[in-house]
Amino acid sequence: MDILKDKNRGKVNEELEKQYSPSCWSHRMDRSEVIESHIKEMTKGTIKGRNEAHTNLDEAYGQEDYEKLDIYLPPNSSTAPTLLIYFHGGYWQMLSKDMSGFMVPPLIEAGVTVVVVDYVLAPKGNMDTIVSQVRRSVAYIVQQYSAVSGVYICGHSAGAHLGAMVLCTDWSEYNVIPKIKGALLVSGIYDLRPIVHTSVNDLLQMTESDAMRNSPLELVNNMKGLDRNSEIVVAVAQYDSTEFRKQSQEYYQAIKVAGFNASFQDVTNRDHFDVIEKLVEENYILTQVLLKMVTRK
Repeated sequence: MDILKDKNRGKVNEELEKQYSPSCWSHRMDRSEVIESHIKEMTKGTIKGRNEAHTNLDEAYGQEDYEKLDIYLPPNSSTAPTLLIYFHGGYWQMLSKDMSGFMVPPLIEAGVTVVVVDYVLAPKGNMDTIVSQVRRSVAYIVQQYSAVSGVYICGHSAGAHLGAMVLCTDWSEYNVIPKIKGALLVSGIYDLRPIVHTSVNDLLQMTESDAMRNSPLELVNNMKGLDRNSEIVVAVAQYDSTEFRKQSQEYYQAIKVAGFNASFQDVTNRDHFDVIEKLVEENYILTQVLLKMVTRK
């Protein structure tokens, strides 16, 4: 999700600005329309998810206002459920869990428990704080659901970045080992350094060192706590920008070379927004990828 504003233009690299403004690249509608449609579709899907699942909304995983999560339970929950944790996008400064339960219906149908996480948004929180929160959310969830048969991560855009940061966590700091079995990372940003030179950084206020410290592409060697057999699917849309597509390819290649069980999905005829919205549909390619991942033994 890109930020539609024009201040501090003197500090902005115009080519990077376009590359990291996903709504400029949609083949379906113009910039404002595609964002409005995205919010509408996600909200509609989340209402459907809340109507079909047993829910525990606004559960606190920390002391701060934004440290909340929503839990979606299948009608017939098992004693050792599979757990999917979802991190929403919005360039770390927009959206929330309240419109991010759209992938719930096909997953609960398969017996999967879905957890959707909120985190502090910029400018109230910086990147270090946001990353720390999502890591703590995973530790909290695993402690609450100690009998799960598997933990899986899913995220979109900024949420894919956060999911990738979870994969390179030193869990000894959290006194828990999540035993993550898989991750679906969709249209993510894995090198934050270009963001420093765009208007996205107006609220984040990242320095180059902040960006480097929080770039999953630089932290592949820190993924030591992740089982090499864990399945990592990196997905990107046909109508994502050249830079988004390049980042996804580079991250996929890096984790593949590092010896992880990685695969790549180039999703045709989708843009940055409907590539994730369609998870509400059981027959959508990424829904099928996700269902296959979370149900494999």
